[in-house]
Amino acid sequence: MILAGVPLGNVGDATDRLRNALATADVIAAEDTRRARRLAADLGVSPVGQIVRYDDVTEERQTDGLRDRAAAGATVLLVTDGGMPSVSDPGYRLVAAAIAADVPVSVLPGPSAVTTALALSGLPSARFCFEGFLPREPGKRRSAYAALANEPRTLVFFESPRRIGKSLEDAAAAFGVDRPAAVCRELTKTHEEVRRGTLGELATWADKGLLGEITVVVGGAPPPSADDAPDAAELARRVALAEAGGVPRKEAMRAVATAVGVSRSVVYDAVQAAKRDMH
Repeated sequence: MILAGVPLGNVGDATDRLRNALATADVIAAEDTRRARRLAADLGVSPVGQIVRYDDVTEERQTDGLRDRAAAGATVLLVTDGGMPSVSDPGYRLVAAAIAADVPVSVLPGPSAVTTALALSGLPSARFCFEGFLPREPGKRRSAYAALANEPRTLVFFESPRRIGKSLEDAAAAFGVDRPAAVCRELTKTHEEVRRGTLGELATWADKGLLGEITVVVGGAPPPSADDAPDAAELARRVALAEAGGVPRKEAMRAVATAVGVSRSVVYDAVQAAKRDMH
């Protein structure tokens, strides 16, 4: 079984190994069969193998059959619409099934939106963490950002063009409006764009939404100091923000406590003090 990184947009990034695999594989498991055929045509390749759909909808029912074909000796090539399979794309389930069945798995290295955006961002790249797509629901997304507020490594996310404005607003609320970041859009394609700035600036810029595939890179949290510790009012504000997004109060307090690095009792006391101040 072979996992192949495919171009994010510019077919010139395809390797000779990818061309050969597309031409000779017995089965090509593709996130979008039409895109796979178009990629092959753009590369001047005529696949001899069967091209089957393997995406979020079909992977559960397709996995066992593809694993069995690979176990029987067929060359199964897994490709996505762009980038590396299993990185926020279908593939993990099939790889895990193949390994469990002692089916050899290899990788044809290729483009990745994660590392491409990280390199373009200009932010520290020696240590980073990839969070994929955050939850669509505003409350859960805010809770996820709150839990990452003190992460010292550079953060990389994928985001929908429809949600990017609100998502950056939530990031600014959790990380601070002055946290440095970069929004990378349509990487390697004709309309590639990289916008760098603070989260506050980027949230304003993306307020009405963007077009294309988007990768967001956010600088890590600076080292904490006693002077930077949020006061009680700020702790209560963060909990209220999460609650406004639909997160239950207990979950919101837990997320804020984790993000800030204090006990839940400290956050609870801050919330109670805020309630008293309102009366």
